[in-house]
Amino acid sequence: MSQILYLLRHGETVFNTQGRYQGELDSPLNDNGIAQVKQNAKMLKSIIGNPNDWRIISSPLGRALQSTEIICETIGYDFSKVEKDNRLSEVAVGSWAGLTTKEIEISWPNLVNNTDLYSWYFNSPDGESYETVVYRLTDWLENIKNEPKVIAISHGLTGRILRGIYSGMEKDDSLKLEVSQEVFFKLSNKEVQKISLEFDDFY
Repeated sequence: MSQILYLLRHGETVFNTQGRYQGELDSPLNDNGIAQVKQNAKMLKSIIGNPNDWRIISSPLGRALQSTEIICETIGYDFSKVEKDNRLSEVAVGSWAGLTTKEIEISWPNLVNNTDLYSWYFNSPDGESYETVVYRLTDWLENIKNEPKVIAISHGLTGRILRGIYSGMEKDDSLKLEVSQEVFFKLSNKEVQKISLEFDDFY
């Protein structure tokens, strides 16, 4: 039996709107973020059938769990059954957590020079390396490979890298993947399909 994995990102947070990098810090969902999660959850509900047939796994970070709780409420799933897995956490940016790009450029100019829009956050002096993130996500995918139906709630950068690994992409291509909070993704048979309001008439 082939596996279906739905991958969702948490909704917009206060830090997102301020342009601050969250990493392992936390910032609550704002009203727009709550609405985004509810919209995605309604779309998810319309395509998964019985929610209790699914294994739901979330990043343990607060913004992901807040989103997961909204999803569970919408699809009719017992939130207490959700599994938390550190491997789905956002990429740790160490001392850069909570800062804006401008603040980072001022304090660490030598570390962001000669990088691009997509990879500079891996230059944080005490953050995670790309290879470390690939290792933990590959490990997670290996662990769930025999589960037929999985719903995962994660983060922007982590979700990019996870989809890249799943599709066999190179690093540079993975880091350019879409991270909108108004869509989610279906991973099945080594293919990744974006699901959004334009995808189908869900209402």
